[in-house]
Amino acid sequence: MDSESLAAAGLLAALSRAAGLLAELHHPFVRSEPFSYFVPPAGARTGVAFTLPDGRELCFAVSIAVSEGAFHVDGSVSVEGEMLLELPRKTTPDLRDGLAVFDDYAAEVVAPAGRLIDEQLDSIV
Repeated sequence: MDSESLAAAGLLAALSRAAGLLAELHHPFVRSEPFSYFVPPAGARTGVAFTLPDGRELCFAVSIAVSEGAFHVDGSVSVEGEMLLELPRKTTPDLRDGLAVFDDYAAEVVAPAGRLIDEQLDSIV
């Protein structure tokens, strides 16, 4: 397998791991919907969106994109555009390093999920 095929396989594996981790997020009182989509021209975003009882959407997501010869990784938790957690964009010229950051960001976005969902539910009452 050539290096480009190995890179593509590594990227797909990382996206699958992150999507699986985020899709496991659940709350007994809030409906959730996992998502994954491509971000043109060369990126992908995966996450889970919770629909709160008041209709607002709480979104946990990570993304990776390639531009200008570098990999850019983002992670965030937001409710209706308001950032509750915004990890700083990390840029790396190496795919392996970019995928390591992507894995780390997925874990960091998932870690406070229970607390953040409960806080949003408490703010409704």
